Amino acid sequence: MTPMTPDSSGPPLPDRLADTGRGSQLITAVAPRADATTGVLTWWDRRGGRWVVAGSAPARFGAKGLVEGDKRRQNTDTTPTGLYDLPYGFGIKAAPSGTSVPYRRVNQNSWWCEDNRSRAYNRWAEPLPRDCRAAESEHLADYGTQYAHALVIGFNYKKPVRGRGAGIFLHVNGRAATAGCVSVPADAMRRILAWVDPRQRPHIAIGTISGPTAITHD
Repeated sequence: MTPMTPDSSGPPLPDRLADTGRGSQLITAVAPRADATTGVLTWWDRRGGRWVVAGSAPARFGAKGLVEGDKRRQNTDTTPTGLYDLPYGFGIKAAPSGTSVPYRRVNQNSWWCEDNRSRAYNRWAEPLPRDCRAAESEHLADYGTQYAHALVIGFNYKKPVRGRGAGIFLHVNGRAATAGCVSVPADAMRRILAWVDPRQRPHIAIGTISGPTAITHD
């Protein structure tokens, strides 16, 4: 699959980003428009001073498209654009062979707290804290397909802003568009987990080809 870029005849897409996270691994997730629910995800390695494609797959985005990360609101079914780190992987299934990123196995006590009033907001919680309502959170084991394998996207993660959104992941495709995450086919997700190397400071850049949510702004 040909990586989606604003100008396919120009330099590699990472060279056109304002920031790549200063690492040597980068994932780009690009949609054609802000109201799109599909696009292309490409993972890149920096070798010998150049960005080269390590793999590519079709991607899905939020059911309501994409929105600038710092303007996003929770429960809007939109995928936040921007550049984010990838804190760790997780899954209902065991980590794929070769995985070096920290990886957590999901069990029946595993939750992602999305209750704005909880001290555990936008965090893995095991078990669910008393101040985090189950109705406002995700019981991870309930998503056997999507969370077979996943990576946490560091959106609103280090210093969470209440109401901006929680539980944004790169995960396996479900039946249709996501609730705000980025998803790819199962085989691609396994390949990505085996490829990601925390020593290379991997990041993900999410955006559109043009407009306010463009992945590049040149």
